[in-house]
Amino acid sequence: MSVPMGPRAREAALRRLAEDEFDVLVVGGGVVGAGVALDAVSRGLSVALVEARDLAAGTSSRSSKLIHGGLRYLEQLDFRLVREALRERGLLVTRLAPHLVRPVPFLLPLRHRVWERGYVGAGVLLYDTLGGARVLPRHRQLSHSRALREAPGLRSDALVGAIQYYDAQVDDARFTMTVARTAMQYGACVTTRAKVTGFLRDTLSEGGGQVVGALVRDLESGAELRVRARQVINATGVWTDEIQRLAGASPGSRGSVTVQASKGVHLVVPREKIRLDTGLILRTEKSVLFVIPWGPHWIVGTTDTPWDLDKVEPAPTRADIDYILEHVNAVLRTPLTHDDIEGVYAGLRPLLAGSAARSQTVKLSREHAVIRPEPGLVIVAGGKYTTYRVMAKDAVDVAVAGLGQKVPASVTDRVPVLGAAGFEALRNNRRRLAGRAGLPVARVEHLLGRYGSCVEEVLALVEADPGLGDPIPGAEGYLKAEAVYAVTHEGALHLEDVLVRRTRVFIEERDHGLVAAPVVAALIAPALGWDDDRVRAEIDAYRSGVEADLAAQREIDDTAANAVRLAAAAPADQVA
Repeated sequence: MSVPMGPRAREAALRRLAEDEFDVLVVGGGVVGAGVALDAVSRGLSVALVEARDLAAGTSSRSSKLIHGGLRYLEQLDFRLVREALRERGLLVTRLAPHLVRPVPFLLPLRHRVWERGYVGAGVLLYDTLGGARVLPRHRQLSHSRALREAPGLRSDALVGAIQYYDAQVDDARFTMTVARTAMQYGACVTTRAKVTGFLRDTLSEGGGQVVGALVRDLESGAELRVRARQVINATGVWTDEIQRLAGASPGSRGSVTVQASKGVHLVVPREKIRLDTGLILRTEKSVLFVIPWGPHWIVGTTDTPWDLDKVEPAPTRADIDYILEHVNAVLRTPLTHDDIEGVYAGLRPLLAGSAARSQTVKLSREHAVIRPEPGLVIVAGGKYTTYRVMAKDAVDVAVAGLGQKVPASVTDRVPVLGAAGFEALRNNRRRLAGRAGLPVARVEHLLGRYGSCVEEVLALVEADPGLGDPIPGAEGYLKAEAVYAVTHEGALHLEDVLVRRTRVFIEERDHGLVAAPVVAALIAPALGWDDDRVRAEIDAYRSGVEADLAAQREIDDTAANAVRLAAAAPADQVA
């Protein structure tokens, strides 16, 4: 059984934050921060992680949801990055998270008859053999007619042939949360809605001013905590510059890093709107565009534009949506329209800024950097979702050097995340599980792909209360038990946490979860101790966030969309 990450666990974590001294304090609950916590605790270190919002609330819930080597980086001759990412992809698919990371075929249309097939084919052949690539099927060369059989929704004149290759897919928010839960399973103290407001310093240390912890505000109660730690690791992604300033360092100065945020927008459309039996990757004048299978939906994206406005809720605009539609419709027999769109989301990539011009974010580095701007503080920045584990390992290696003691090397390449152990055996027994819970086999298969071997904990809720085995009205892809489990075991503290990240109701339903919101709020209220007023406040805050998001999407430029989005405070902030 897993260690529950529920309200009682949070209370215990807050007590530990106030009372204990930790070897490592991690700031940031995205995938890199969660990975740092797991890496450090699995080496035998005492670890705390604090996140100002929810786990994966930023970049780590708004990616393309791919675990991939980055085929386009081969064209940039960045072989080291591709090899590293492919090795990590192989580990995740086969050992670390086979329940959450699964192979997906992609079709790469060709437009030129001779040179392009040889040129692109050579690159994809290399992609098949670097790092851990061999764990997935090899690419196939397809003729024009064979390609159209795989993708009948493509225009006949959009290609002369194609290459089909494999990458992998993940629910990025669930994976991040699961890594954090795994760290907690091994003893890490994980606390969300806990914001770092400053750093503690030992003025008596050699040289003076060594960082020895952080000032943390519990955003739920307003309480101020002094969290002591021998090393602090900052893993806040696009907020890296702000944390450096908080520590007294100037981004861009010697011994610091500068992170440029790049906005990526994705659309979600129904599966029947695009007739494909495979994912799709298209070249654009700026980057690439993916059409990615997502259950009964497609995810279509992404954009790549610089962003220097509000980082909490980056806003997609009408121009972003039109750009994506224009490029995908250039190859589709039946064009997508605005009416086909079920959901839109925007995320920010934390790119290491160098000498490239601000307008050229597509050319900025996807490499990562680990620095120690001052004693006691380590900063990890940049990188890509797929290589989170390597980033975490490198950050902990630097922090360990400041502990002055012998610490084992990283073992996370051999530590499966929660739900991986026993997953395949349970998947083979899915009919028995379905019969025991009184659920369709297809539903249990879906649950196994979300929870792995932890599915038995979800099914136990259904066995105790059969009504929790019913689908959520307005979000029938999810069971009522999943909303309850999100609060009792997965650390959700607000209605937004459940509808946006523990499930994907916000982007998968045309009404963005407004019908489901009252049902889910009533389901989770008892576990969170909410009264009727608090339930209404959570529903109102969620509705306000949805309306602001839709209003922003009608604006044509970033500045106008950002202003509209800021007019409505983040749902959780309204009710904390």
